[in-house]
Amino acid sequence: MASSLTKDSASSAVSEKTFLGHPRGLATLFMTEMWERFSYYGMRALLVLYLVSGGADAATGSQGGGLAMTAATASAIYAVYVSMVYLMAMPGGWFGDRVWGARKTVTIAGFVIMAGHLSLAVPGQAMFFVGLILVAVGSGLLKANISTMVGHLYDGPDDPRRDGGFTIFYMGINLGAFAAPLVIGTVGEKHSWHLGFALAAVGMGLGLAQFLIGTRNLNPKSSIVPNPLSVDERNSILVKVAIGAVAIAAFYGAVVTAGMYTLNWALVPLTLAGLIIPVAVLVRIKLDKSLSRVEQSKMSGYIWFFVAAALFWMIYDQGGSTLSLFADGKTADTLFGFDFPATWYQSLNPLFVMALAPVFAWMWLALARKNSEPSTIVKFARSLILVGGSFFVFIIPMSMASDGTKVSPMWLVSIYMIQTIAELCLSPVGLSVTTKMAPQKYASQMMGVWFLAVTAGDCLTGLLALAGVDLNGTWIIAMQALLASAAGLAIYMYRKKVEEQMGDVH
Repeated sequence: MASSLTKDSASSAVSEKTFLGHPRGLATLFMTEMWERFSYYGMRALLVLYLVSGGADAATGSQGGGLAMTAATASAIYAVYVSMVYLMAMPGGWFGDRVWGARKTVTIAGFVIMAGHLSLAVPGQAMFFVGLILVAVGSGLLKANISTMVGHLYDGPDDPRRDGGFTIFYMGINLGAFAAPLVIGTVGEKHSWHLGFALAAVGMGLGLAQFLIGTRNLNPKSSIVPNPLSVDERNSILVKVAIGAVAIAAFYGAVVTAGMYTLNWALVPLTLAGLIIPVAVLVRIKLDKSLSRVEQSKMSGYIWFFVAAALFWMIYDQGGSTLSLFADGKTADTLFGFDFPATWYQSLNPLFVMALAPVFAWMWLALARKNSEPSTIVKFARSLILVGGSFFVFIIPMSMASDGTKVSPMWLVSIYMIQTIAELCLSPVGLSVTTKMAPQKYASQMMGVWFLAVTAGDCLTGLLALAGVDLNGTWIIAMQALLASAAGLAIYMYRKKVEEQMGDVH
């Protein structure tokens, strides 16, 4: 009898269709995330260049048709936009947990993102900002819930396939991010900005279509609302949202009526919110008196990681703004006789991630076997010193280009590679340490807190741009390089204290 059952189980396991040895639902989520990232990174590669583009250049024949903004304004908009994508991940997770469930939330998010890209495809400043808002909201909704559905495919955290499944899933992110600038970037920069944005909508449409077709392969748990709102809670939230919306509409209506409205009336509040909200969330958790002494200590240690991550992302995310503008205006667009658009530089990071991530995974494992693997805090310190070092390197081509000379593309290739190495010392480690140091009461929310470090870092950049600081100036690049490197050295010097606060987490 037992032998018969074993044979039946084995037969069933063999006949079950899998995706690289994983549940079929992983293929659905892999393709959804790949196409969503294709649309997101394709649009992001065009964003700053479109904002600063003016009329067509009759001498060179280059296309215009952008919004003709200053580099400072474009950098601020870019920073605020990226920060809002990550800020929206927290309410996105809340909607999945309490309103729609993960599967329905991702479906709605796909339609919202597609509508956002289609809005960007329509010329005009008004539709541009509508599109930007829709893409940010949709990306936040999707980002928070699609990873949850990957987890639903496996039999709990102890399923031996789980880590491998997430690795395959994250490869989808980098494949989409790699291909997007090559396709959408080329069409948008060389032919039509709005056609490029429309291609981003097509990418999201393809992802959404295959998600809807393959939804039967997902775990039924993904359709369940884990903690649905009660009627009283729902009504209370609707009233608060309505009051907030009316207050905001009345305030901005008065500003517009008085003839005082400028773009900064929108950008400054969003930037300040992106700094205040992460701090408020951390303070609220840290001051929770129901946490044990050990959990309080771990939260004190975690603040070091959070601040380090915010400084890291402040520099790293300028790859799509400051470095992109330098690539467009001051870097040669020919290498070995081959011409290419500036947007192609945005493919370097995902390419390096795919090439180097397995090397780093092997290296950490090999060092661990010899009891020589650096601690988490040392990895963070190194990432900050490396990302600071990338901006020290950046000063060299900036100085070379000061007289109008266009520098070799290899300078930017080197900078993006250094930043990717720094990312691999921080990003995967940060996700891991967040789960390990999270108080039990806030286990789910702490992943959202980690993403708020990106929000805070990008808002620091946005605040500098809004204050009139030229982010493309040598002195501000040098200051950021010094700040990151000094922070890395400080964290390294205080590593023993942080490790004591971390308790049993190493």
